[in-house]
Amino acid sequence: MSFILNIETATKNCSVSIAKNGETIICKEIAEEGYSHAEKLHVFIEEVIAEAGITVQDLAAVAVSQGPGSYTGLRIGVSSAKGLCFALNIPLIAIDTLQTLASQANVTDGKIIPMLDARRMEVYSEVFNADLEVERAIQAEVITEDSFAAYTEPIYFVGDCADKCKPVLTKSNFVFLEDVKYPTASAMSKISYDKYQKSDTVDVAYFEPYYLKDFMMAPPSKK
Repeated sequence: MSFILNIETATKNCSVSIAKNGETIICKEIAEEGYSHAEKLHVFIEEVIAEAGITVQDLAAVAVSQGPGSYTGLRIGVSSAKGLCFALNIPLIAIDTLQTLASQANVTDGKIIPMLDARRMEVYSEVFNADLEVERAIQAEVITEDSFAAYTEPIYFVGDCADKCKPVLTKSNFVFLEDVKYPTASAMSKISYDKYQKSDTVDVAYFEPYYLKDFMMAPPSKK
């Protein structure tokens, strides 16, 4: 029996779940414009553990969303996950944020393209087939009317970019699944359990989030 704590903080959605043998027992999450991850994450962790009827000592591993995504959100999630793994001496599992997002699309054909907002018309994207196998690696790309034009099969877009991308991506085979907006820790459960069974873990001491792009601070405003 393997209990895994899943932590997803790469987007506006602060999400935590407990899974037993790959099945989600309980999930707590909230998506807010103000990114309340620092305030909510540890509360959610305590709540899901308590409501699952276990203790932290029952955890077999901790899984965390590795990015890409929000710099601050990723740092908060990874720091918490690493702290728990150090304290409990258990493995750390890193999960591709866009894979989690893609797994929330309930489709049986075509391609799944998860996209996360990267400001202006840029997105973080990846291409999966309906079996969730990667067909094109993660990229930071600017969306134009020619983006993904080479695909002729159904293309299912998920993520938080529908509002800005729908007016540009207008081909008849493009479908926006707007009910799948943010990755959730509940969708991490099967992925993390599969990785745990394969001992597909990362070094707790040296693991860092996958930011994809260098962090750039905005210049201070002139008074």
